[in-house]
Amino acid sequence: MADERQDAVTGHVFIAVSVDGFIARIGGSIDWLEPASSEPSREAVSEDYGYTSFLAAMDGIVMGRGTFEKALTFGAWPYTKPVIVLSSTLSDRNLRPDLNGKVRIANLSPGELFAELSGNGWRRAYIDGGKVIQGFLRAGLIADLVMTRIPILIGDGIPLFGSLPADTHLRHIETRAFASGFVQSKYGVDPAHP
Repeated sequence: MADERQDAVTGHVFIAVSVDGFIARIGGSIDWLEPASSEPSREAVSEDYGYTSFLAAMDGIVMGRGTFEKALTFGAWPYTKPVIVLSSTLSDRNLRPDLNGKVRIANLSPGELFAELSGNGWRRAYIDGGKVIQGFLRAGLIADLVMTRIPILIGDGIPLFGSLPADTHLRHIETRAFASGFVQSKYGVDPAHP
């Protein structure tokens, strides 16, 4: 059993959230992040808040349809790592030709997907998108979360967290404050209390 756990894929979250707990506006817009990313301070121009090193440690990215559709609006595809989009309505036939070999659509539960990825040699997966993060949390498949609080209240939107079958205990690992006003906290998810 210990060997199985050692070879299992672990899920990791790196996400920006408004101070009032939203990851996007009701319609999915993340326009409230743009003023923060165009902050004129020297730090905001050069600081990626640890995202590059986080992504470098991942074998690939698992996201939901909403996050995938938002990424498509960025122009050129922003990811060099393999991406799996969880969707019950999309299929690989819906992909743009430039995404062949880069993106795969899957209609699997979190557990089914991790079993498949484990067999393909994945060990660490970046889990992105509100509903996907919530689903992987409910399944007990998130190892840690890095949440960067952006100093803005947007009043209403898509929450990062939803309902869970039981309390999820988090272990504080570290918190960093940046000159831009961003506050980033990392938490481990206690596997004894998923």
